[in-house]
Amino acid sequence: MSRYAIIEAPSPLGLWPSGIEHAPEVLLKLGLARALNARPDRRVEPPEYDPVRDAVTQMLNPRGLAEYSPRLADAVGAVLDKGEFPVVLGGDCSILLGCTLALRRRGRYGLLFLDGHADFYQPEASPTGEAADMDLGLVSGRGPDAVVNLEGRKPYARDEDIVVFGQRDAAMTFKHGSRDVRATGMTVLDLIDVRKAGAKTAAAAAVAKLTAVGSLGFWIHLDVDVLDDAIMPAVDYRMTDGLDFDELVAVLQTATGTGRAVGLDITIFNPNLDPDRTVARRLVDALRQGLAVEAA
Repeated sequence: MSRYAIIEAPSPLGLWPSGIEHAPEVLLKLGLARALNARPDRRVEPPEYDPVRDAVTQMLNPRGLAEYSPRLADAVGAVLDKGEFPVVLGGDCSILLGCTLALRRRGRYGLLFLDGHADFYQPEASPTGEAADMDLGLVSGRGPDAVVNLEGRKPYARDEDIVVFGQRDAAMTFKHGSRDVRATGMTVLDLIDVRKAGAKTAAAAAVAKLTAVGSLGFWIHLDVDVLDDAIMPAVDYRMTDGLDFDELVAVLQTATGTGRAVGLDITIFNPNLDPDRTVARRLVDALRQGLAVEAA
């Protein structure tokens, strides 16, 4: 019996329909389910995208997010209830709302946040109003209650239960007036920190932090822009530098090897920017290697 179950979450609600909504089908067509020996579970379709920034919340699609996130949480929860490890294929980073809501319904869980961006804008400071600019802020309870307090469960993850890993946009966010993620109770291991320690050692430190607190386990959020732009150009907001595939594999193996990781979401991969599927194939292979410990 497979340990993994794949949920497709092709939502662009936190970004725009740039092509990211096609990532699940492309990754599956290239054999991700076979690579993980994963059971296909279901596809959770998002509501219609609204391109108009909401005047009250200063966000795009706050009502769509509030409607979609509990449905995605239901799907994630159903997989968890079977004792399986959900692999949620996005879509943009706003799917993290549904994933963490599913866990919050069950108790206290941590979050390993692998992302090139901190995603910690307050809505009024975000240049775009996109939830993908602010998903870490939202899941930690910062933002309009219509999105961050679904079912009265704010926050979906506590600051002390979150490790931010691989961030490299600090100068950019400061320029645009974002809150500073380091001025919180979260643990931040930015790309410089990761490079100083080495990816495997840094991942071990992150996991030690996540497993030392009184949580029931932790979720892994993987925004593929945590990877080096030279090997992952298929993202809408590109930045230089980042992890290589071997480093990503080491981080995922370390995280899943604890037995405390309970699920994973994968976001921001845009197959429209990878017409020959070279990048997608490398990503599938890295996920196969990175999750092999848990799948064994």
